[in-house]
Amino acid sequence: MKLFQITLVVLVLLINLVIAFPSWAEKAPNLTSNPDHFQVGQKVIWLYKARADSSNIQRIPAEVVQLSSKQVQIKVYKDNHEFVNRWVNPNKLENSPKVKG
Repeated sequence: MKLFQITLVVLVLLINLVIAFPSWAEKAPNLTSNPDHFQVGQKVIWLYKARADSSNIQRIPAEVVQLSSKQVQIKVYKDNHEFVNRWVNPNKLENSPKVKG
């Protein structure tokens, strides 16, 4: 009788896992459905504010290095031909204008 109870509990748990498993899966953000999606290597403009309460916005050219679900890592070039990587909110980025040539 005890074996029957254990088997029944295991069976109920397995059925619950099969039914509940798809709801556990978290969809990755679909960056291509967003019109402002970014790709690694893409040139962008970082809308940088030195302080949160400042109204002065600097437009800094950068390049996308890495993407995550909530932030974008960009490469910002410095004056001495070096660069620094920064994680930024994608809302603070805009597509770089295309250069006609």
